[in-house]
Amino acid sequence: MKEVTDKPQRGIQSVEVAGRILDALAKRREPVALSELASAAALSTAQAHTYLVSLTRLGLVKRDALTGYYEPGPLSLRLGLMFVEQQEAYRVAASYAAGLAERIGHSVAVCVAGAQGPTIVRYERGGYPLHVNLHVGTVMSLQTTSTGRVFSAFLDPSQLAAMMEGQGIDRPRIGIDANDTAAPDHAVWQANIDDTRKRGMARSVDMPSPGISSLSVPVRDADGRLQLALTVIGPSGAMDVTWTGDTARELRDAAQRISDALTQSSSAHAL
Repeated sequence: MKEVTDKPQRGIQSVEVAGRILDALAKRREPVALSELASAAALSTAQAHTYLVSLTRLGLVKRDALTGYYEPGPLSLRLGLMFVEQQEAYRVAASYAAGLAERIGHSVAVCVAGAQGPTIVRYERGGYPLHVNLHVGTVMSLQTTSTGRVFSAFLDPSQLAAMMEGQGIDRPRIGIDANDTAAPDHAVWQANIDDTRKRGMARSVDMPSPGISSLSVPVRDADGRLQLALTVIGPSGAMDVTWTGDTARELRDAAQRISDALTQSSSAHAL
């Protein structure tokens, strides 16, 4: 019988170099210049350009025709979504999000933790039109959205710190370190985070876009870990944003049903 060894398998070096470029791109929230990508991937500008030509042809990267900057392409988005769609929390939440949007008439977003911040991975449009550009792949601000406050309040601190770095936010501004008052608005943010934890829900009125409001709640697994945020978004004049209103009640109920389903699934897998 042939003995199995841990000898490293032979790979293709050029593919691994291209992976360094993609990794550098993934760590940035904004389009990146060729020179920056080359430096981050430890390549010369000419070498990086050659790889980027191929990555662009594949759709893994796209180049802005005006600025010449690079950002993730459509194939990168599809691969990322394919990974998310395999996660049990997403599969459970998807059907509940669709039902919630149908019942309340407002748009519903399922958001998960992404490298640069809470990211929409499912977006169900409601009956009310929204004059705001939200879609699958949109990264939500930690500071100005209800979704961001839910992640700030309930996400694992190490994951949150990485998100904050990706959005260029100083740690104290989100209220992770209650003893650090370096930022002038720290007290306000700490109060917002404390309120979100107390209510189990966050709210944004006319922020970050005037005329648009939202309510967001956490969805946690059997161990209490944040899996995703469920967010209702609608026109400020048509959406009930009161803490105890119909929208809030429906949202809480949907989130609880998703959490219950995750708990039951976890228990079944343990048998």
